[in-house]
Amino acid sequence: MIRFVLADLRRLWAASLVIVLLVALATAFGVAVTLQERAVRLGSARAADKFDLIVGAPGSETQLVLSSVFLQPAALPLMSGEVLTKLAADPRVAWAAPIGFGDNFAGYPIVGTTNALVTGTTSGFIEGDMFAHEGEAVIGSGVDLAIGAEVKPMHGQAGEGGETHADSIYRVVGKLQPTGTAWDRAILVPIQAVWHVHGLGEDHDHEEAGHDEHAAAGHEVGADHEGEAAEDHHHGHIDADAAIDEDFDHGVPGLPAILVKPKTIADAYALRQAYRAEGSTRAIFPAEVLTGLYATLGDARAVLMYVAYGAQALVAAALMLIAVIHVAQRRRQIGALRAFGAPRLAVFGIVWLELLLLVAIGVGAGFAIGYGAAEFLAGLFTAQSGVRLPVEFTADDAMLAAAFLAIASLMAALPAALAYRQSPVEALRG
Repeated sequence: MIRFVLADLRRLWAASLVIVLLVALATAFGVAVTLQERAVRLGSARAADKFDLIVGAPGSETQLVLSSVFLQPAALPLMSGEVLTKLAADPRVAWAAPIGFGDNFAGYPIVGTTNALVTGTTSGFIEGDMFAHEGEAVIGSGVDLAIGAEVKPMHGQAGEGGETHADSIYRVVGKLQPTGTAWDRAILVPIQAVWHVHGLGEDHDHEEAGHDEHAAAGHEVGADHEGEAAEDHHHGHIDADAAIDEDFDHGVPGLPAILVKPKTIADAYALRQAYRAEGSTRAIFPAEVLTGLYATLGDARAVLMYVAYGAQALVAAALMLIAVIHVAQRRRQIGALRAFGAPRLAVFGIVWLELLLLVAIGVGAGFAIGYGAAEFLAGLFTAQSGVRLPVEFTADDAMLAAAFLAIASLMAALPAALAYRQSPVEALRG
C-alpha cells in the first residue's frame, strides 16, 4: 500500500505540493506567534533577573523598568540624590548603583553607573578591565568597538537635532562578557562623568586627586596606599572602587533610578515597602511589572492566535474541497482497483493515507518555517535591543502537532469514505 501511495503522490506532485504549502503556511503562522511570544517572555524575564529591586521617582512603573532594565530612552523624573546615600549606608543592601542616561554614541546608550553594578551583574571581561577614571568606559559584548576606541557622547539622536558633547571623550578600557540583556549594547562610564558632562555634581571630581576626597570623607588613605594606587594606575589596574565608587558624602545630584541588590529576600520586601511608603520614591520588583506587560502581550497573542485558527480553518475547508474533487477525478482509477479485486478497506486506506501523509508533511514543514521565522525575528530584536530571546519548543508544541494530525486524520476520513462507498461498475461506466 505504501508503495502505491508514494507512486500516486509522485504522479500528482503538483496538487500534492499545493496541499503541503497550504498546510505549512497556515501552521507556520500559529507556531511563529507562539514561539515568539514565549521567547519574549523568557528573554525579558531572564534580563530582569539580574535586577532585584529598582528605586526611582514616583511615576510610571512600566517606564521605569523599560528604561532601567531594557535601557529604552525616556525622560524619567528625578529623585533626590540623598536616596542613594541612604541606600548605600543601609545594612540590608549588598550594593546600590545609580544609573544615569540620556547620551548615546553610534546608537549605543551611554549609561553612567558605578563599579558595583558592573561587578554585581556580569561575569567578568572578555578583554581589558574596569574603568578607573571619568575618561574611561567599559562596553558590553554587543558594542562594536575595540579597546582603546574613543567615544564622544551625543545628547539626542543623530539626524534629529542631537548634539555631541565636544569637550567630553571616553576611552574604552574593557569589554564585558555577554549577559543576554540590553546592557550588552551599553557603554558604561562612571556616574560622575555623566554628572559633569551635564554640569552636575562639580564637587564630585574623582580624578587621581579623588583619594584626598576619600580621606576627607573619613576614608583614610595613607601615603603608601596612594603610592600603590598610582603605581597600579600606571599599569592600568588602579583600584577603581577606591578611586570612584560610593563616595556620596558631598551630596549627590538628582537620579532617575537606582538599582539595588538586597542581601536577602526579606530585605528586598522590606526595602520595597520602605521606599514606597516615603511618597517621594517608588520601589519596584521588575518581575512584578513585567507580569502586567505579559498580560498585555498575552492578549495580543490571543488575537493573533484567533487569526491563525481562522486561517487554519479556511485551509482545512479548502483541503476538504480539494480532496473531494480529487476523489471525484479519480473515479476510474478507484473503479479499476475495485474491479481488480482491491477490497474497499484498501481503497479507503489509500485515499486516507495519502491525505494524512500530505498534511503531516505540511505540519512538519510549518513547524520548521515557524521556528525559522521566530528565530529571524528574535535575531532582529536582539540586534536592536541586546536582549537575547530564546526560541525553543516545549511539550505543549508537541501536543499541538499531535492535535493537528488528529484533526487531519478525521478530515481525511471523509473523502476516503466517499471512495469506500463508490461502486466499481458505476465508476468504470463514468
